Amino acid sequence: MTAVKAAVRGESYFSPSIAGMMLEDYRIRLTQDDGDEDEQLTEREREVLQLVAEGRTNQEIADKLTLSIKTVQTHRAHIMEKLDVHDRTDLVKYAMRKGMIPPE
Repeated sequence: MTAVKAAVRGESYFSPSIAGMMLEDYRIRLTQDDGDEDEQLTEREREVLQLVAEGRTNQEIADKLTLSIKTVQTHRAHIMEKLDVHDRTDLVKYAMRKGMIPPE
């Protein structure tokens, strides 16, 4: 029910256990030098990553950047491959580590 209420307010929701794992991962990675793998991303890929990290849907990203949904999906696939991440949660965690979005 909490997740539904958050969605209605336009907010993101992570269960306490997931939020805890994300914050712990963020804390650990802050103390590690993870290099500059985001330098291999194109400017458009960084834009897409930012919007994914903000919780935007593929349709919202496509509308904002005037792209097709398929192009957004392709950019996201390339980002995930370049950063060696496997799902949307990993992308959000990466963006948090890089300071693209603040930890909640």
